[in-house]
Amino acid sequence: MNAVKPSSSVVASNLCKVYNGVHVVNNLNLIIEEGSFCGILGPNGAGKTTTLRMLLGHCPIDDGELLVLGYSMPKNAAIVRESIGVVPQMDNLDPDFTVKENLYVYGRFFGLSANVLDERIVGLLDFASLKDKAESKISELSGGMKRRLTLARALINKPKLLILDEPTTGLDPQARQAIWQKLRELQKQGLTLILTTHYMEEAERLCDRVIVMDYGEMMADAPPKQLIKDEIESHVLEVHAVKDELVNKLKQDSSIARFETSGDIYFFYGHKLQYALDVLEKSGHDDYLFRPANLEDVFIKLTGRDLRE
Repeated sequence: MNAVKPSSSVVASNLCKVYNGVHVVNNLNLIIEEGSFCGILGPNGAGKTTTLRMLLGHCPIDDGELLVLGYSMPKNAAIVRESIGVVPQMDNLDPDFTVKENLYVYGRFFGLSANVLDERIVGLLDFASLKDKAESKISELSGGMKRRLTLARALINKPKLLILDEPTTGLDPQARQAIWQKLRELQKQGLTLILTTHYMEEAERLCDRVIVMDYGEMMADAPPKQLIKDEIESHVLEVHAVKDELVNKLKQDSSIARFETSGDIYFFYGHKLQYALDVLEKSGHDDYLFRPANLEDVFIKLTGRDLRE
């Protein structure tokens, strides 16, 4: 791998990582363009975290090549990390410091001067809506405030690439929406973002491109709407706690492309499903949901319904 377009933040070619004889990342080929918002989805054990660790230079590469911000990894990891921001899955803020001190101390790790930090911290506190909490201890912050502070801290070095590992896990809807808005602002400013999440709605709303991984391999790669259009039927009929006799009648709908079960729920996939809806209406069974297909349906189709631990 020689010349790389300046617009490519990440270029992976046949990237591999093996643990105990198992390929946890298997011949991954990936290009992430500058300024894009890329989501990486997959069940537990799919290879997402290992991929991020290789991007950051935190684990060696067993085969293939990887360029991050134009530098070969992991030999240039120290240089690359100076231009990357990371929002980890779990908050690791220092509880002994105030909000402002957390930003200041983290900024010093990048060799930033006190004058530069003072200026940046003012802007970041404003960005994170935490100006009135600058002197507060971490224990005084809500979960949403902590996540916004962690995001602000990841921006202290003015990164060219921001990596977010499940940034809204455990947040209430209002706090999650607040984080989403901040991430949209960052993309508008031209920052490249890479997101891992188990919230399909989050990826569908934020990302202009979604990669689905499983067993270390890329299963799909496209904009969310394109994935839904290409990989799944247009509509889903979920029928709960239904008797076998009624299920057999529903299956007579010729527009049903396929069906699945999960517990006592039947999932019928198709494009109109009008016959099945009429059957339900006449039967009086009202415990059902008819809806457009979404990214979660694509995810389940590609990776299965089996529980991963």
